[in-house]
Amino acid sequence: MGQVSWQREGHVARVLITDPERHNAMSVGMWQSLHEAMVAIDADPQVRVALLRGAGERAFVSGANIGEFETARNSDEAVANYNALVARTQSSIQRCRVPVIATIAGYCYGGGLGVALSCDLRYAGPNAKFRMPAARMGLGYGVDGIRSFLQQLGPQAAAEAFFTARVYDAQAAVGLGIVRAVVDDVFAHGEALAAEIAANAPLTVQAAKRAMRAVLADDADLSPVDAAVDACFRSRDYLEGRTAFAEKRSPRFEGR
Repeated sequence: MGQVSWQREGHVARVLITDPERHNAMSVGMWQSLHEAMVAIDADPQVRVALLRGAGERAFVSGANIGEFETARNSDEAVANYNALVARTQSSIQRCRVPVIATIAGYCYGGGLGVALSCDLRYAGPNAKFRMPAARMGLGYGVDGIRSFLQQLGPQAAAEAFFTARVYDAQAAVGLGIVRAVVDDVFAHGEALAAEIAANAPLTVQAAKRAMRAVLADDADLSPVDAAVDACFRSRDYLEGRTAFAEKRSPRFEGR
């Protein structure tokens, strides 16, 4: 039985997607658990950055658990409920107040690609493979499913990925904008990057993420972004940053 678990160590939250027998394919229960994990991470004031990965090195997420198609996606109502759950889960990743980093080894197909593109930063190991196989399965993707592909890849790369159902290797994925870079030890790279981010002023990092997401979503109401920026300038961390710079030492940020 697949599962999604998470734990926090210091200021870093680690999310693990586990179903090795099915290459970490997502069941309905796993989608719900991933959503709940991201909501909990968002609410934990100690978390400054989150790492998301699949168990093992054979797969990040290989897509949806096709064994559930006859029950979870066998009617108009079931399909609508399933799509709403997936959209809600991906939105919880995008809207999480802290940066979310995907470290990708092995298969990253279908719904797994959607999960990855919901993250703020994505890195791949040399064995990573990416595919949007919907056109080979007869599945339909609406606006919610397409949006992150267009935002992250642009219209032509998104069109090619969807229309061809082609498999991309890790280097090709860099060119498409699916991942930032290919690194030999992707999990160690993710840990080092998370530690680097966690050492920075959390209010500044979170305000930057909020502003980036507002631009991507073309939000009309920018007052939450303005409030987040104002909070940075009113924080003790702003004073600590200036003081540490003047004293030529590493700052010690508290997130307030």
